[in-house]
Amino acid sequence: MSRGEMASSDLSMILPRVLIVSRRTVRKNKFVDFVGEYHLDLIVSYGAVPVIVPRVSGVHMLLESFEPIHGVLLCEGEDIDPSHYDAELSGFSPEELEEIRKVHASDTSIDREKDTIELRLAKLCLERNIPYLGICRGSQVLNVACGGTLYQDVEKELSKKVPEEQRVAHMDYENYDGHRHVIKVLKNTPLHQWFKHSLEEDEMEMMVNSYHHQGVSKLAQRFVPMAFAPDGLIEGFYDPDAYNPEEGKFIMGLQFHPERMRNQDSDDFDYPGCPSAYKEFVKAVIAYEKKLNRSESVLKAPKLNQELEKKRRIIVKSFSIARNMYSSGGGTGQESELQVGAEFLEANTALSLQQEKRLKQMGATVRNASVYKQRLTMNEERERLARAIMGKMSISQLSDLMSFYHMMGKLCSEALERKLQDRVDEEPDF
Repeated sequence: MSRGEMASSDLSMILPRVLIVSRRTVRKNKFVDFVGEYHLDLIVSYGAVPVIVPRVSGVHMLLESFEPIHGVLLCEGEDIDPSHYDAELSGFSPEELEEIRKVHASDTSIDREKDTIELRLAKLCLERNIPYLGICRGSQVLNVACGGTLYQDVEKELSKKVPEEQRVAHMDYENYDGHRHVIKVLKNTPLHQWFKHSLEEDEMEMMVNSYHHQGVSKLAQRFVPMAFAPDGLIEGFYDPDAYNPEEGKFIMGLQFHPERMRNQDSDDFDYPGCPSAYKEFVKAVIAYEKKLNRSESVLKAPKLNQELEKKRRIIVKSFSIARNMYSSGGGTGQESELQVGAEFLEANTALSLQQEKRLKQMGATVRNASVYKQRLTMNEERERLARAIMGKMSISQLSDLMSFYHMMGKLCSEALERKLQDRVDEEPDF
């Protein structure tokens, strides 16, 4: 491998990963998976690596193999299986459904494997707050994943029910890439921010392309519309609570294709804001990756096998007994169990400062069981002598003695608090 190839390999290892599910087509009598190159080009140009998820059978069970996932971009494809949302209200007759299939033959063949893969990825993004950008079908997948519904055919269910001047052609097979229709952008939305220099303040309108016959009917509750077509169809939506690209938050769906809104002769974008969705999406992907790396860098406690876990519990129990015996100054009949802790301490004489502090907190302030027992015997002897002496003292003497020890206790507490505070101030910050 050359130095240049090694550098490219190293770069791919550090760039964030964006998953994109392929679409299936037939080429030379065989199925071929593909993804539109405009999507890939924009993802790469803004600093992420596109990872293509093939829509082959069984892949929906292997999505963990594509980890880490820093972003998901879902784009074009066939109609979503109506069983994933409430499609019964459309009331289409068999004849109408057949007519729709003939007009939109390339889109109405359901791809259930692609549905399953993409819905799982969408729900994974929603669960983990992974940045998600849905274009065209990808926006519909996002809405369905959150409980929204779709028009099975926008023309029959929506456009024909509005006044003629509000009707919109959402698909023009004769002028596929050149077709445009107007949308009205809502103020104070990301779409408004991206296209603000191209929008008239009063009209807030722009022209977009359109390649679909289905669309959002009932918008899922968590989302807010960003734009409408004249017939009332939602052309863009997002989750305002999950939108902050600088912090790795981005959940959005666009019905139109900003990546394809280009001049057919020069390949220039229709508007300067067209690539902004991809730019801000990748910005969120990069921020999410950094946030994920920070959380993963926190060391996790090692998992112990059953035998080691049993030993750990016995040692902890030994320390706990030592703490209770030492603080109470009396025996409990469990002195034999102290031997385990004593042996552990003898075998681990080289302790870090953190370990020593932890052991002291647990009451493990001695090195073997014999010292525990000697201290217990000494405390018991002292207590017996003290009781004998105080039994011979007068009430006045006992009162004076109690006052003296009360004062000494107060002074000791103050001195101890100062010393502890000094030690805390001296410890370095990490």
